[in-house]
Amino acid sequence: MAVGKEILTKIRSVQNTQKITRAMQMVSTSKMRKTQERMRAARPYAEKVRAVMAHLASANTDLEHPLLARRDVVKRAGILVVTSDKGLCGGLNANTLKRFYAKVNELQSQDVKISVCAIGQKGLAACQRAKLNVVASAVQLGDVPKLEKLIGPLTVLLKQYAEGELDAVYIVYSRFINTMKQEPALEQLLPLTDEHMVVEHTHAWDYLYEPNASEVMEFLVKRYLESVVYQSVAENIASEQAARMVAMKAATDNAGNAIKQLRLVYNKSRQAAITKELSEIVSGASAV
Repeated sequence: MAVGKEILTKIRSVQNTQKITRAMQMVSTSKMRKTQERMRAARPYAEKVRAVMAHLASANTDLEHPLLARRDVVKRAGILVVTSDKGLCGGLNANTLKRFYAKVNELQSQDVKISVCAIGQKGLAACQRAKLNVVASAVQLGDVPKLEKLIGPLTVLLKQYAEGELDAVYIVYSRFINTMKQEPALEQLLPLTDEHMVVEHTHAWDYLYEPNASEVMEFLVKRYLESVVYQSVAENIASEQAARMVAMKAATDNAGNAIKQLRLVYNKSRQAAITKELSEIVSGASAV
C-alpha cells in the first residue's frame, strides 16, 4: 500500500492548498466591494474638475500654460504604468504590461526616447528587467490608494513636461469593466487634447480670478491630472481584487477536481491491492 500512502499524501496537500485559495477568494470578494465603491466615489470629482477647467480654457482662449502647450514633434515621451504590488490575479498584470510594451515598441520605432514612471511592484520589476529608464516609482500602495504617494512620481513627469524635457505623457492601467472583465487602457495625459476640454455650453461664461487666470489654471490642471491618476490607480486596484477573486475561485474548483481524481485513483489502487491479497489467499488454500 505504499502507492496508496503517496496518493493520500497528495490528497492532503491539495486539500491544504484548496483551503488557502478559498480563503484568498473570500478576502478578495470582501475587498472588491470596497474598492469598487472607492473607485466610483472618485469619478464625480474628476468630472467636475475637468468641467471647470474646460470652462476656464474656453473663456480664456489666449491663456497659455506650459502644461497646455502642444509639441509639433514628439522626441521624448513619458509613460506612467500602473500595476499591482502582488500577483495571483490571473493575467491582469500580464495584459497591462503587454499593452505597455506595445506602446514602448511603437515609440522606440519612431526614435522617441522614453522615461517610465512605475506605480506598483510588478510594473517596476518588469521595467527594470527590460532596462528601461525609470525616473520615478511608487510601490506598496496597499488596498487604499493615497494621493500623497502618487503626487511624487506624477510631479516628476509634470516638471519634465513643463521644462520641455518631455513632449508627451501617457498612462497605462487596467480599466474595470465588471467583475468578470478588466481590460488594459492607454490614455494620453499630456498634452491635453480637445477631447479632454470638451464641455457643453448652455450660456456664456465669465470669471473673476484671484490672484490671476494663469495661476488658477495651473492649479486646476495639476488637480485634474492628479484626479485622473488617482482614478486610474483606484480602477486598477478594483480590477486586481476582481481578477484575484476569479483566479482563486478557479484554483479552488480545480483543486476540488484534482482531489476527486486522486480519490478515484486511490480507491482503484486499494481495490486492486485487496483483490490481489484475496487471490493469494485463495491460491494458498487451494495448494494446501
